[in-house]
Amino acid sequence: MKNFVQELKWRGMIQDIMPGTEEKLMEGSTAAYVGIDPTADSLHIGHMVSIMILKHFQNCGHKPIALVGGATGMIGDPSMKSQERNLLDEETLNHNVACIKAQLSKFLDFESEAGNKAELVNNYDWMKNFTFLDFAREIGKHITVNYMMAKDSVKKRLSGEARDGMSFTEFTYQLLQGYDFLYLYENMGCTLQMGGADQWGNITTGSELIRRILGKEAFALTCPLITKADGGKFGKTEKGNIWLDPERTSPYQFYQFWLNVSDSDAEKYIKIFTMLSREEIEAAIAAHSEAPERRELQKLLAKEVTTMVHGAAEYENAVAASQMLFGNATKDALKSLDEKTFLAVFDGVPTFDVAAEKFPMGVIDLLAGETAVFPSKGECRKMIQANGVSIDKEKVSDINAQIGEESFINGKYILAQKGKKNYFIIRIA
Repeated sequence: MKNFVQELKWRGMIQDIMPGTEEKLMEGSTAAYVGIDPTADSLHIGHMVSIMILKHFQNCGHKPIALVGGATGMIGDPSMKSQERNLLDEETLNHNVACIKAQLSKFLDFESEAGNKAELVNNYDWMKNFTFLDFAREIGKHITVNYMMAKDSVKKRLSGEARDGMSFTEFTYQLLQGYDFLYLYENMGCTLQMGGADQWGNITTGSELIRRILGKEAFALTCPLITKADGGKFGKTEKGNIWLDPERTSPYQFYQFWLNVSDSDAEKYIKIFTMLSREEIEAAIAAHSEAPERRELQKLLAKEVTTMVHGAAEYENAVAASQMLFGNATKDALKSLDEKTFLAVFDGVPTFDVAAEKFPMGVIDLLAGETAVFPSKGECRKMIQANGVSIDKEKVSDINAQIGEESFINGKYILAQKGKKNYFIIRIA
């Protein structure tokens, strides 16, 4: 058995841990679970800390259980929330659960014959036929209101920090999550629940329920909530969350997120979000400190995480796409980009619409007549003669050059470049 707790400690992935947890895990293979709230049809990188903990758990010889909260997702966890969120209907939840299952399989081994293969469960399966009266009799009587009121997630909502207080629905959440732990303990031999630091109160309610009903000992472990060095929220950009679904966040944008983190964040994140060994990480950090301007640590982090989430081919595509703005990319490389990646690379670039029937046309008419890439034809002509104009990453040397369908990217775009850094998209309408 590899020491799971020690592995997490050097990676900076433990916030709170119940006494005896490390010793219990070293006794032999056991099962642990992490709960995932299916409020969307994709996970985002905020979920990845808990998923990486499950991955390390399996790597250390234990059995990981990913619990998708189809039942608890209908209520909403009050932890770290200032107001009650909207409740989802069953059809939406089922769709979200199916999508999350597919994403988790990139991190965990669900298919092998190994005794510690991962399991995915949905708490709706055991909650859907549980009546309110049965739940009140069998579960509710074992946990006092005083105990529940002492939890931070409850106290904050009742202390006036939340404008609307707390509904009874949300108040019951910790009991429902506690019952999940009890159910998995009894039916799957699950002795440990893990999650983010904000889940400590809910997790310990589960271990307390197991102690009071079964007279058995269960354990808890949480990881820190990830922050950025500048105090900003991890995983958030101006456009919102960084998602694992390539339709929501393209592999190029995903790669760029990791590539652009600060040096101090890169040192922290490479321990948390990759499976690289301690020796590999320490060597990479040491090398980076000697030449931080090369950003080799960020490149390694971006490579490892992008490959794990999207695969080696999409990682290579993301690297190639990155060269479009900052390297000597070719016309063929540009045309190899799919439309979504092309638009992601040149996001925010000025865009002009030109009717398809106007092609072919002279390059000067296109750049200084049909569009405003240049304010005048004279300036456009001078820039071409100075070798400062490119169409689709190829220099234009002839002021009489004709631009036609052969220049269309994905059948509907032309990329014009003025000088080294000024890009323009011409969209074929």
